[in-house]
Amino acid sequence: MITRIVKMTFQPEKVEDFLANFHKNKESIRGFEGCEHLELWRDENQNNVFFTYSWWQGAEYLENYRNSQLFAGVWKYTKSLFSDKPQAWSVKQQVKL
Repeated sequence: MITRIVKMTFQPEKVEDFLANFHKNKESIRGFEGCEHLELWRDENQNNVFFTYSWWQGAEYLENYRNSQLFAGVWKYTKSLFSDKPQAWSVKQQVKL
């Protein structure tokens, strides 16, 4: 299992466009082979900063998604709304609490 966290900073006037596109595509992303979970988080202090938090069965499933037409379409539109470069982390849980 791999967890993917992506930080995205949007132009303030484009936040609603991002949210509409995310809600339009979230079920397709959740249904993509290997995706176990997808959440959208919003920064408590900066309303234009969001994080996606997703679980993938393995790195190869995440890579298949990143090479898919679904990702290409979603990401092309999403990145046009950014005000800063996105950041992404792929992490694995080391200790179960």
